[in-house]
Amino acid sequence: MPVFALAQGALTQEETLHWLALRMVPGVGTLSTLRLLERFKSPSAIFRASPSELEAAGLSPAQARNLASGYSFDDAVEQQQKLLDVGAQLITIHDACYPQRLREIFDPPLLLFGVGRTELLSTAAIAVVGTRRPTPYGLAATERLSADLAKAGLTVISGMARGIDTAAHRATLAEDGDTVAVLGCGVDVLYPVENRKLYEEIGRRGLLISEFPLGAPAYPQNFPIRNRIVSGVSLGVVIVEGAQHSGSAITAKLAMDQGREVFAVPGNITSKMSWGPNLLIKQGAKLVQEWTDVTNELPAAVRRDLVLKAQQKVLLDGISPPDPAPGTAEEPLKALARRLLNSLQVDVPQQLDKLLESFEGVSSSELIGALFDLEMSGLVRQLPGKNFVKVW
Repeated sequence: MPVFALAQGALTQEETLHWLALRMVPGVGTLSTLRLLERFKSPSAIFRASPSELEAAGLSPAQARNLASGYSFDDAVEQQQKLLDVGAQLITIHDACYPQRLREIFDPPLLLFGVGRTELLSTAAIAVVGTRRPTPYGLAATERLSADLAKAGLTVISGMARGIDTAAHRATLAEDGDTVAVLGCGVDVLYPVENRKLYEEIGRRGLLISEFPLGAPAYPQNFPIRNRIVSGVSLGVVIVEGAQHSGSAITAKLAMDQGREVFAVPGNITSKMSWGPNLLIKQGAKLVQEWTDVTNELPAAVRRDLVLKAQQKVLLDGISPPDPAPGTAEEPLKALARRLLNSLQVDVPQQLDKLLESFEGVSSSELIGALFDLEMSGLVRQLPGKNFVKVW
């Protein structure tokens, strides 16, 4: 993959127009365009080159003529106006905010069109994908895992398709988590139509992105192309349900090719929707029963960042500081969590029954709830046999 000098600051109107025109040249694909950028450094320099220079850079005579003609600027002007009308942002492969993980794949998109919080592209993210026709089990597993991953501080990536994708986005938003929807159409095109409310909510609270130009319909062939971005932006991909040759299986294959972690939720062996993830597990994908099965496989630096991020959440505001002054009101759950954290040790596991004995007047459900919140925040780890230790 070529190494580019990263640009800082917003694009000028002229720069935006040249990037869009380069994207709209017919017959010139991503890899050819990246080779041109490596040689000429900028879109404006590419358009100043002669047909013979373009051919010397690897284009065919027909491709060189298409580019040198400048006809793509007509489409670029239309796209530029749509960007303004929609309020979308253009992120080029030279931009500092272009996700580094995506830049490193074999064929990264030249441009990303975005609506919403583009800063989410630089966060630690996990993709959760699956079939458009999930079983009740698949939906329940998706909702629980997505919510837990969001509470752990990860951004949840999916494709906003019917079924598993939609459930992943909704569960994340319900936990006030961060989510990114990678679309197989223009970011100004609603698909599927029944997801209008979800589309608007992600555009407001999360991020909608696409490599397809504004106004591009949701053609079936777009979705396999889109899937390489879903996996490319992510640290790993969780497959919940899907047939052997489904879109989620394609995403898993792309993730493997990109060096990403692949996770799969096991399913009923009599269900066709479980064939894909069960086969992936047989082939070496990591089996997922709970969110920690995912986070435990992430790089150590990412896990440390998640713990620091968790400490900044509102829940921990009542845990980390010193004990409150006498008479100061404190929520019961936070107070119990503080006491538990003070009681637990880093190197000496304590069994749940022993903890219950030492916390008189506290019910088992209250204690388990407080332990769960501490575990979700990365401050406590559960060991086999219902033993607990402090993480830090």
